[in-house]
Amino acid sequence: MPQEDWVPPAGTWASSAARRRNMQAIRSRDTKPEWLIRRLVHAQGLRYRVAAKPLPDLRRTADLVFRPAKVAVFVDGCYWHGCPEHYVPPKTNEGYWSDKVARNMARDRDTDQRLTEAGWMVLRFWEHESPDACALKVATTVSRRRSEKS
Repeated sequence: MPQEDWVPPAGTWASSAARRRNMQAIRSRDTKPEWLIRRLVHAQGLRYRVAAKPLPDLRRTADLVFRPAKVAVFVDGCYWHGCPEHYVPPKTNEGYWSDKVARNMARDRDTDQRLTEAGWMVLRFWEHESPDACALKVATTVSRRRSEKS
């Protein structure tokens, strides 16, 4: 069936075929901000897991995981995680998308709490933050946590 003739099923989240294509193209991992931070952290000699679960029983993944140091790094998109500086409420299907972002923010807080209670250090960065500053914070935090364990 040609894309122009596509009609969303009743109750679907997509308001149009174009919106559906756009939403399907959005990456959940390996985004440019995440990739830049990973590259800089790797250049400092640090090794990590990508898109890994910090806790086996937690159905959530961190963007970078340093298991021995117990550091979980998240690079949050401004729209999806409700950045106080850059989040702009949607103009179409407002109820769905605003609720979705609110649920994401609540899940982020829950994730932070669970990891902290399990002894993990959680670092969260916004996609608009300087990759150099983020990588430096990651490197110093991981180094500090490693030296504390020794």
